[in-house]
Amino acid sequence: MPRQNIIWQDLQPRERRWERMGQRPAIAWLTGLSGAGKSTIANVVDRALTQAGRCSMVLDGDNLRHGLNRDLGFTSADRVENIRRTAEAARLMADTGLVVIVSLISPFRAERAAARAIAGDIPFLEIFIDAPLAVCEARDPKGLYGRARAGKIPSFTGVSAPYEAPQAADLVINTHHFPPEQSSRDIIARLLESSG
Repeated sequence: MPRQNIIWQDLQPRERRWERMGQRPAIAWLTGLSGAGKSTIANVVDRALTQAGRCSMVLDGDNLRHGLNRDLGFTSADRVENIRRTAEAARLMADTGLVVIVSLISPFRAERAAARAIAGDIPFLEIFIDAPLAVCEARDPKGLYGRARAGKIPSFTGVSAPYEAPQAADLVINTHHFPPEQSSRDIIARLLESSG
């Protein structure tokens, strides 16, 4: 696509907004299998940050597929684009000063690295919400694993499509050992520190 007629528009310095808000931005990227607890953890973290006086927002994968990413399927190419769009939206929101919590399976290491690159100089935490596949299947809050095992959902991550676990996540949260409030403590502490 030709870009020669597209010029970047300089706007007011983002630091003015951050100063006005009294906080610095950050992006917390929660990755893991379906059923690992990403959305639950994201919600707990968001509520805790709000309680602490921070301005935050959750970008949830399912919610994004109702709007911004509703034209995307679940092919490898569509998953890559889903992650790219989400990362760009997270960056724009972080530029306003928000702490952005992304809850997205984001199964590929390369695309998570690309999301970190899009974040640029915004602090970016890759957080692996880790639960064994058997635990996720036992939870199966949306009934997706059962449908995938029955062949009704093609390319389902963890069953018929790969998930590449992070090799050097900033945080690893094991949700099968502790309740969500306890599992979220380290994330909340890191985000309060980086945004304060």
